[in-house]
Formats: sequence, structure tokens, C-alpha cells
Amino acid sequence: MRKFQITALAAALLIVLPTVSIAQEDRSDTYRQLKLFSDVFERVRADYVEEVTDEQLIEYAIQGMLSTLDPHSSYLNADSFGDMRVQTKGEFGGLGIEVTMENGFVKVVSPIDDTPAHRAGVQPGDFITHLDGEPILGLTLNEAVDKMRGPVNTDLELTIRREGSEPFDLTITRDIIRIRSVRSRVEDNVGYIRITTFNQQTTPGLKTAIEEIKAELGSDLQGYVIDLRNNPGGLLDQAIDVSDAFINQGEIVSTRGRIVDDSQRFNAKDGDMAEGLPMVVLINGGSASASEIVAGALQDHRRAIIMGTRSFGKGSVQTIIPLGLDGAMRLTTARYFTPSGRSIQALGIDPDIVVEPATIETEENNGPGRREADLRGALGNPNGDNGLDESGLGEEAPEGAEGDQPEVHALSEAAEQDYQLARAIDLLRGLALYNQRVVN
Repeated sequence: MRKFQITALAAALLIVLPTVSIAQEDRSDTYRQLKLFSDVFERVRADYVEEVTDEQLIEYAIQGMLSTLDPHSSYLNADSFGDMRVQTKGEFGGLGIEVTMENGFVKVVSPIDDTPAHRAGVQPGDFITHLDGEPILGLTLNEAVDKMRGPVNTDLELTIRREGSEPFDLTITRDIIRIRSVRSRVEDNVGYIRITTFNQQTTPGLKTAIEEIKAELGSDLQGYVIDLRNNPGGLLDQAIDVSDAFINQGEIVSTRGRIVDDSQRFNAKDGDMAEGLPMVVLINGGSASASEIVAGALQDHRRAIIMGTRSFGKGSVQTIIPLGLDGAMRLTTARYFTPSGRSIQALGIDPDIVVEPATIETEENNGPGRREADLRGALGNPNGDNGLDESGLGEEAPEGAEGDQPEVHALSEAAEQDYQLARAIDLLRGLALYNQRVVN
């Protein structure tokens, strides 16, 4: 019996000892790397050409560690953390552009509506290479953003590189950026809702917009266009609430991190604010993050037709983790997946109907031209006359006919010039006409 116990103990030691050895080896390697960091820290502090404080060196080291992980992880010092909290509330100072870092340059994800950058003509996909003549190359994203911020009514010169054109300079005057995240109007019996970003004002703004559209159109309402073009994203919970506003049940989005047990699924609650009316969602290359969550959920549930061009493809979740000295770090902690299990990271959402942006031009001399009824000796219509009165302009509608038709709201000038929006409205008109014929 004693011999058996000793043998069993020896066997146990053979199993445990390698594990202990591996753990000690990993710990020793970590200590060596920390010693390397300490040596570099001391050398820079002692010999760098200009004096640098310990606080600066530590902050630079943290920023370097996070920013090299991916384009969206970063360190937020006290000022940046404060700006981020203000931004999510819907008001902050700056130019009004959502940016990321690519190949060492600042890339514009999207200008925010009605901001200095938007009015100056900054476009999604633009690369900002210089600020006031100084190159951005070598700066972190946060450092570049800090340089773009400044006192209100001060000018900043941006050097922009745009595909298909030579680099050019653009001077923009800084201003207080107040984001009205939801705008709405009526376009020809269609409710048009533009969501510019996802902040704390988005869900209440959406509910107000839908109520106002219903009050104006009543039973003539044919459907909704939800415009997410150039929407850079924002708060995850707002994207979930906006999706939930139109989905009765089922999953909206799931997030999956490195640890399986940390996965989360967010499901819709009963209720559809659009009451089953058809919907078209507009997206483009400036639609990112939270916008893609909404578009992906509505597409997978077949609740809306997605129209436009492929979205940006940011399928990761950043968690804000407060740190000491009033700072924080923005760390990528998970990827998100649409209800069907799609990851859109680096791929984006493909629209159901691809509609490229275009300019609408009216052709000259596009009158009615000659018709059959204009031809000499044309046969008459067996059901009556030729449909023309003596003036050749056609008969008036029979009495009472107007009352059988819904009131028609002409498209606004903005909608007439917006090719993608005009196509979305045309699609909703067609769906409404088809549904009416099916019912009748």
C-alpha cells in the first residue's frame, strides 16, 4: 500500500512539475521584457536631447502600447476623456469630422452634418496629411485629433489628399459642434429620417420624428427612408434601441470577446414603431459601427431593404475603462455579429440594391413629343374618345376622383438632387402601389 502511494505521488509530480516550469518560464520572460522597458525608460529620461517628464514618458508608452493593437484602441488622458464624455452627450468643440488612422495618416470616416468640416466640403475617404503645414505622419490618432481641436473661431489649414485629384489645402474655422442626431421631414407621402450619429439623443429623437411624420401624413403614410449615410456610429445601446424600434422579436446583435463566457446577445422587445410599413435604409462607405449594427439587423430580419453602397466595415466593440488621474483607455474587447452570425469586420454591409451616388440633370426639350393620337387619321379608342380634349391637353379628372387619391407631397429640392434618396422613395412608392393592388 505504501509503495502504491509513493508511485502515485511520483506520477502526480511528473504531471505537475512541467506546468510549474512553464509558468515560471513565462514569468521570467515577462520580467526580462519589463527590465528592457525600464532600461529604455531610464536611457530616454537621461540622454534624450530635450528634457521629458516622467508623466509624458509613461503616457507615451501607454499610448504606443494601445494604438499599435488596432486603429481604435487608444489612451485617453484627462482632457481627451472629458471631451469623449461631452461628445457622447451631443455637444463638443472642433471641426466636426469622425476620423481614423490609416497608413500613418488621418482618414476621414465621415463629416458630421451641419458642421464646419461638412460645409467646407470634406468627404468620406479623404486623407488629412498636414495640419497648418506640419505633417501628421508620426503622430498618434489622439495627438492629431488634439491638434484639430482648439478655440472657437480660430482657423486650421488642412492638407487633403483625395482619390483622383491633386493634394489641396482647405482652411476650416473651428466652432462649437452641436449634434442634432436625428432630422426628419416628409417626402411625397414617405417619412424621411436622417440619423447623423448615435448619441444619447438618438432614440428620443427617433421617437419624436416618427410621431411628427404620423401626425402630418396620417393614413397616407407609405413607408420610411432611414438615412444612415456618412453616420460614423456611436453608442452601442443606442444602435440596439434604434433597431429594436422596428423589430418585433429576435436577436439584434451579439458581441463575442476572447473569453467565450463574456459573449452577449441583445434581443428585441415586442413592438414596431413603423407599424409594419415598408422601410428602406440608405448606407454608404461612411456608414460605420453602430450604423452597420442597425443596417445588419434590419437586413437579416428582412425588415428593411438596404440601398446604397457598401458600408465602412468596423465590426469591433470598444470598451472605455477608467484609469487613475482621471484618464481612461479605449480598448477593443469584442467583435459584434449580425443576427445571422455575420461578422462585418473589414467587410462591411453589402446593400440589397446597389445605387451609386449620381447627379440628376434635366434634359432640355424633353416635352411629350408626338403621340399616336396626334397622327392624322389615327384610329379612335373603342372605349371612348382619344383621351384628348379640344385643346389637346387631356380631359379633367372626373368629379370626386381627387378624393379617392392620397394627397401628394412634391419632393423637396434636396431630394430631387439626391439620386440615392430619390431611388429609395421610388422604391417605397412601388411597394405601396403593389401592396394596394394585392389588397384590392
